[in-house]
Amino acid sequence: MQTHVNGELRQNATTEDLIFSVPYLIMTLSEGQTLMPGDVLATGTVSQNTLDWGPPESGESLLTLTFQPAGVGIGRDPPIYLKSGDEVSVSISGLGRLTNRIAPQDAQNPTAERVEKLSIPRSLPANKKGLVVVGEKPLHVKQPGDAKGPPAIFVHGLGGSMDYWTPLVELAKLKSSYNCVLFDLEGHGLSPTSPLSKLSIASFAADVKNLASHFGVSSGLTLVAHSMGCLVALKAAQDNPGLVSKLILVGPPPNPLPDAASKGSHARADLVRAEGMGAVVDAMCVGGTSQKTKDSNPVALTAVRLSLLGQSGEGYAKACSALAEATEAFDLENIEAETLIITGAEDKVSSAEVCEGYKKRLPNVVGVEVLQDVGHWHVFEDAQGVAQAVGKML
Repeated sequence: MQTHVNGELRQNATTEDLIFSVPYLIMTLSEGQTLMPGDVLATGTVSQNTLDWGPPESGESLLTLTFQPAGVGIGRDPPIYLKSGDEVSVSISGLGRLTNRIAPQDAQNPTAERVEKLSIPRSLPANKKGLVVVGEKPLHVKQPGDAKGPPAIFVHGLGGSMDYWTPLVELAKLKSSYNCVLFDLEGHGLSPTSPLSKLSIASFAADVKNLASHFGVSSGLTLVAHSMGCLVALKAAQDNPGLVSKLILVGPPPNPLPDAASKGSHARADLVRAEGMGAVVDAMCVGGTSQKTKDSNPVALTAVRLSLLGQSGEGYAKACSALAEATEAFDLENIEAETLIITGAEDKVSSAEVCEGYKKRLPNVVGVEVLQDVGHWHVFEDAQGVAQAVGKML
């Protein structure tokens, strides 16, 4: 492998100069992260050359390792730096030559702009079926119901997925009259998340707006939301006047989020990153469901467990941080949407006091429905009760 700058040889080495073997490098790096097909491993200037590596029987390259020989300009005495207009040529015996010219420092880099817009999944979804590019972001979306009916977007909560809403859509018979749009929030269910993206209530709300635009909806939208999704729905309604005509908030957490709750959500994110979803699932099931659910509704309890354990740990942790940072008070007084609030009598997140606070701040609350023997996973714990409450509204 040779590097020439303006025709001058600067680097010259072979694979014999490798300090560690390719398998050893892959083994060491994979101990700290999951290597995915297409990854490029760049090891710096003390190693040499570029090799493609893959299982011998596969006949294809899965990883590319890039090695740069010693001889970079900063190591010269005095240092020699690349400048605008310099021509850099890199060649590998039997492979070819790559030549680039150094651009001015203020030049636009289209490659960098393109990479910033990519959504790079930390872990690949189980399948790509159902992924829809919404605002340059792939989201897992389903559209059951009457495509010509009034639009309704369902926003699940932290640790949930679009499947949380399936019992409600079926029992309330919404498919016969509404254009129902179900989707997984970024990082939840089958919607991937980019390691470069920071999730927030605002980013989720922007996804809802982009989803409405994707389906040609500019007004008359019904938003049905659960838990953290209620904050997303309220943010979307606040930021897009005229878009949302009806809000159904199922178990809305307080706004702004209290300091203790914010710290607890940050701590949960740290725990999941350190130990995985198994470290929090039991506490979330016990604390998030009613006593009746724990005593006599094992199907609901299992649904909660499966919903949580089905999440990507990193996606869940990022969403925990998004919730933890929801310390901004929304301008609820100017949200004109007709609003129904549903909570559980044993909902520790969305208590009667929290719901009454929303009733005082939102100008068009049509009612607050309290479901008996229900905790914070309302649809799983009492799908019929939620369906009846929603039916009155819709």
